[in-house]
Amino acid sequence: MARTPSNMLPLGTVLPEVSLPDGAGDLYNIHDSVKSNGLLVMFICNHCPFVLHIADFLGPLARELSGLGIGTVAISSNDAVHYPDDAPNKMVAFAAHHNFNFPYLYDESQQVAKAFDAACTPDFYLFDNGLELAYRGQMDDARPGADAPVNGRDLLTAARALAAGEMVSSNQKPSLGCNIKWKD
Repeated sequence: MARTPSNMLPLGTVLPEVSLPDGAGDLYNIHDSVKSNGLLVMFICNHCPFVLHIADFLGPLARELSGLGIGTVAISSNDAVHYPDDAPNKMVAFAAHHNFNFPYLYDESQQVAKAFDAACTPDFYLFDNGLELAYRGQMDDARPGADAPVNGRDLLTAARALAAGEMVSSNQKPSLGCNIKWKD
């Protein structure tokens, strides 16, 4: 398993306009998921061991974020031709199996991943209520085969600061995961 870190998109980057289909083909504009205190955009996929390690936590994470006035969307940008486990129809089953309560969208062209400068799965981007990037990087220290708990500590600390109207610390650690599976 390749260990690829986040590229760490510059803080203050404005949330791009993005409309993508979910695994069933229903089109979503991610701006429709923005809540009063912002939006979390995460890049994930179905087969990455780093994502599988945290997948059952993502639904509870999104519920907690919703309580803080922050919406959630997930995006898969992997090449589904060469990685069929990440195909849109399998995204639907993956989302249901892991009790996702947020849109899980498919970026077939990979243009959205490029707009976010996404590099790995999972990769997390937290935008404030002004739609500017306030946090990017790891959810927490949990990794497959490590003892660190899956608790969302880093991401939730940033989200709680946003919800309280406080500055988010700029001391942010890159996420670490499998590289996005780019098309040839």
